[in-house]
Amino acid sequence: MMDWDKLRVFHAVAEAGSFTRAGDELGLSQSAVSRKISALEDTAAAPLFHRHARGLILTEQGELLYRTVREVFAKLAMVEGQLAENKDHPKGQLKVTATVGLGSFWLAPRIGEFADLYPDVSVDLVLDDKELDLSMREADVAIRLIPPRQAELVQRHLMTIRNFIYASPAYVERYGVPQSIPDLDNHKIVVYGDESRPPVPELNWLLTIGAPEDQPRRPVLTVNNVYAILRAVQSGLGIATFAKFMGEEQHGLVQVLPEVEGPRFEAYFVYPEELRNSKRIQVFRDFLLRKVAEADL
Repeated sequence: MMDWDKLRVFHAVAEAGSFTRAGDELGLSQSAVSRKISALEDTAAAPLFHRHARGLILTEQGELLYRTVREVFAKLAMVEGQLAENKDHPKGQLKVTATVGLGSFWLAPRIGEFADLYPDVSVDLVLDDKELDLSMREADVAIRLIPPRQAELVQRHLMTIRNFIYASPAYVERYGVPQSIPDLDNHKIVVYGDESRPPVPELNWLLTIGAPEDQPRRPVLTVNNVYAILRAVQSGLGIATFAKFMGEEQHGLVQVLPEVEGPRFEAYFVYPEELRNSKRIQVFRDFLLRKVAEADL
């Protein structure tokens, strides 16, 4: 029978890739962590890690054990959260993931109000343009720009995101304002790098609108982070497309070709079916829906 304490240490080491980092997280010495892993390997009668100078790599047997332990610990974390709150009082940690743009510019500024309303709920906001695996409890809730494909996930439409074109006053003073869609051929454009897999397929519509299908415009800069695109545009480097809430909340940007609107993106509030009755998720969902209703998106 494998010891739970040793499995907990194994899980930490597999996540950290190092005895030292796992020990720091667990409050144990490096030698204590090493002893527990050696004891677990004796019980399993198999090596669990390849040890080398740059760190630790799971063996085939280690990968098998890690997948199982990771799933068990994810389930335990879910149960722990459910036990921590009662039916009428939301309490505990709520891990939320969203894209960098939506999370930074729309969601994060509203978390303070939510925290005032529900002081016993601690929000852990993880911003990443890649999708985290909710089934493996990498997050409790996701705000996604593409509907989930997994049947075990619950989804609720949250908002429609409208996109327009923006530039800085410095850019406009130096290069002028595009007067028409074809005039975009004569301007510097900043976009999200295609190789980085934009969070939605049509995010770089500024390169193709009004251009021949086989001759998209060439950008002056591609970058895999919406905040970096914003900073580049603010510096006067070029023009870019932003969600309306980004362009209007950032002082110093000028909307150009205001009659031109890009593709609209739908945002969804997503969580696992097994968390359907979580009070933390219910109040967070209802809070966001109220904020959407109050906003001009």
